[in-house]
Amino acid sequence: MQSFDPHLILRDELSELKAYSPTAGEYEVRLDANEAPALLGSAARQRLAEVSQAVLFERYPDAGQKELRQAIATRLGVGPDQVLCGVGSDEIITLLMTVATRLRGRSPAPSIVTTTPTFVMYRLSARIRGQRVVEVPLDGDWDLAEASMLRAIEMAAPNLVFIASPNNPTGTMVSRERLETVLSAAKDALVVVDEAYIDYSSRQQLDLIESYENVAILRTLSKIGFASLRVGWIVGQPNLIAELDKARLPYNLPTVCQRLATVVVSELGSEIEAIRAAVLGERGRLRAELSSIPGLELPPSEANFLWIGLPKPAEQVFTALAERGVLVRSFHGRGGRLDRFVRVTIGTGPENDRFLQALRETL
Repeated sequence: MQSFDPHLILRDELSELKAYSPTAGEYEVRLDANEAPALLGSAARQRLAEVSQAVLFERYPDAGQKELRQAIATRLGVGPDQVLCGVGSDEIITLLMTVATRLRGRSPAPSIVTTTPTFVMYRLSARIRGQRVVEVPLDGDWDLAEASMLRAIEMAAPNLVFIASPNNPTGTMVSRERLETVLSAAKDALVVVDEAYIDYSSRQQLDLIESYENVAILRTLSKIGFASLRVGWIVGQPNLIAELDKARLPYNLPTVCQRLATVVVSELGSEIEAIRAAVLGERGRLRAELSSIPGLELPPSEANFLWIGLPKPAEQVFTALAERGVLVRSFHGRGGRLDRFVRVTIGTGPENDRFLQALRETL
């Protein structure tokens, strides 16, 4: 067989990247992926099963996502022409980076500005496309470092600015005043506010769209009990959405995902609220329990997880917990102040108790 080296045609940037891969293995308690606990009621499951059975598998999906976009728009109080859906918010992120590629300033490549630590896909998606990534460290309270952000925007002349609020992995929301300062400063860029965890927060930022034309909001069903559907969306000005839609792959969302997501958004509001209430209750209880353990740092959380500072290296704690059948998320590989933090998803009561027991044994 004739040999062929794929590196001859691939981007150089791929050599610096690793594929996104969750931790493999079997664990009794998985609190690593920020999924909602299994709390969906039987009636809701039955309704979703009925909708699935009615799908015509031989037909293409609705290319325009009309029912789903209308359902989301109705829920949010915006127009359907302000909404575009993708395979999770990940697809929307990559779509934005695919089209927002104009060279600006003196940079030889399109630039994005974001924070660190934050959702890894901003950096990964940009680097895959050969784009320049400017990461601004969060301040000591895990909030926007305002002066540094403004300087980065001035120097990098980015097309896109990504700000997760609530942020992953810290669980903190950026201050409204600082966010609006960034919006005002980045008048020639699109500021994308990622609200993946907004259902667990004390406030939201969707109203920014009414005051700023250069803002877009990302949301998803993945964190509120429907991660398997892989449905996310962007809300923005109609002219932005129309341009993004030109680059969206045809039939990107399968029919079954569109239909089920439409039911979730339009009919299962009480189920979402029940999941939200249960997670918030467990988040408060778990935080109170952790507060009694000496040496822990517990930043306030506005998400469905806790960001826990440890008195010993996170790698040691992560390994010890895994040996006890409890999987959490550690970021020790990134070094710096992340070396002593783990992220723990809020699970069911029994799952959270297992984590507490394992952590106490470990510490």
